[in-house]
Amino acid sequence: MKKTQWSVKEAGRNVSVFKIDLKHVGDEQWVLLQSDVHWDNPKCDRELLTKHLDLALERNAPVIDAGDWFCAMQGKYDKRSSKKDIRPEHNSDNYLDLLRLTSIDFLEPYKDIITVRGYGNHESSIKKNHETCLISEMVAAAKDRGFPHISKGGFSGYVKFQISTGGKTAVFKLWYFHGAGGGGPVTRGVIQTNRQAVYVSDADFVFTGHTHDSFQLPISRIRLNSADRIEHCRQTHIKAGGYKEEFVDGEGGWHVERGGPPKPVGAYWLRFYYPKGTTNGQNQRTAEYDLIEAK
Repeated sequence: MKKTQWSVKEAGRNVSVFKIDLKHVGDEQWVLLQSDVHWDNPKCDRELLTKHLDLALERNAPVIDAGDWFCAMQGKYDKRSSKKDIRPEHNSDNYLDLLRLTSIDFLEPYKDIITVRGYGNHESSIKKNHETCLISEMVAAAKDRGFPHISKGGFSGYVKFQISTGGKTAVFKLWYFHGAGGGGPVTRGVIQTNRQAVYVSDADFVFTGHTHDSFQLPISRIRLNSADRIEHCRQTHIKAGGYKEEFVDGEGGWHVERGGPPKPVGAYWLRFYYPKGTTNGQNQRTAEYDLIEAK
């Protein structure tokens, strides 16, 4: 299938707008939603990460990251630092510079699909303690290296998808938030979806990470539309597991010793498409979507 053309622009410091043109019935556009990659940690499943990025490149799918791309815990003044948790290529006195530069090297083959880069608690910790923003520095350096679509997001922010199909435009809004709290051994953070559904009123998708859990949960609501008709609408909450595998065989380590369970790894695919057929006797001309776990 011919690759669909898409473009993206920054509408604000943490607002991005994607324009996607699905010209023909059956056309599709994939988007990869990632969080908590922890790319520099030896426990990052880089094989799975590369698999997903290779597939995203094949699909011409923009990649959106909701923070904690870096683990960045092995700095000089970090109380959490441990020599066994640092990769050899980062074991130097310019540790933070090496994280930024080697991550750009890693992403170079995918530069045409790397877009919004939010930041998480690991990056904000570096900013607080070392007075430098790894994401800002990485994005600036990547732009110098010819990354055409990369931009810095926030700890939270909006992504708007404007999708043209047959002369009509459908708008889907995604609110991303890196995440907060511990998730909970029983609830796995699902309680937060009800809280977020109250104050994130206009988003079709709520995308979070942080707790390394994975789920999708639709919340149905009603509203009065512009034609004074009551209609149902849906807000889907998406939690991405990330790529850091800490439990392994349970032999030991901080995660195991604190009672942490095995966690799912991976991300989510958001697939927009121009559907076939009719609805209520009318030609179906607006985009629809599927949400698929990337594992």
